[in-house]
Amino acid sequence: MIRPMLTLRRRRILVDVDVQRDLFLGDGKHCVRNHRRVLANVRRVMAWARRQRIHQISLMTVRDSSRHGHNGDFCLAGTKGAEKVHYTLRSRHADFGDNAGTDLPRQILQDYDQVILYRHTEDPFEQPRIDRLLSETRATEFIVIGGLAEGAVRSLVLGLLVRKRMVMIITDALGFYDKAAADVALRQVHAKGAKLIESKSLLGTSHLQTVCTCPCERCRAKEQKNSLEESTL
Repeated sequence: MIRPMLTLRRRRILVDVDVQRDLFLGDGKHCVRNHRRVLANVRRVMAWARRQRIHQISLMTVRDSSRHGHNGDFCLAGTKGAEKVHYTLRSRHADFGDNAGTDLPRQILQDYDQVILYRHTEDPFEQPRIDRLLSETRATEFIVIGGLAEGAVRSLVLGLLVRKRMVMIITDALGFYDKAAADVALRQVHAKGAKLIESKSLLGTSHLQTVCTCPCERCRAKEQKNSLEESTL
């Protein structure tokens, strides 16, 4: 009798970094430069993750104006701008609040679809609880979206690669302030072993409407223009 071959079931984890109102919405206090295109793709990735039942780890930045001076007036704890963009929040989520503890329930990603953790530094692995969850979670691949490409995303991916994890970055679902610096960061992590893809390579062609991805005037005007063009076809 031939023993059947055992195959390891692929387990992917989606990690979204700092997809918060102040950083990714057009009326946010410190919005990324490319928010319109990025938000449409972030929304598609989120819909795909829900459909595929892929669990999600969300990292959020929390800032203190007393520590950051005039540069710290965005993503302040307890403000609207620090909240996640609404379509990146799943119904079965666990939010452990802003503290430096390392305690986490066992089997947390079996009990919840999404785990939300907070950081105060650019490198997520400097936060003990984030380090523990990312280091101990059994996954065959981490899929990364969010921002900044040249900041926290770069630090996150390099930390995962050092820990011998497979990483896929969806490049058109990344926000940045400095495109040149973001391109350098992506080349660096690619050279270290991260896989770079565009959303269509993972999701295929999507007909998901982009309405309400961002409420700013420029995005609403763009959506109205697209709707008008589609109605005349």
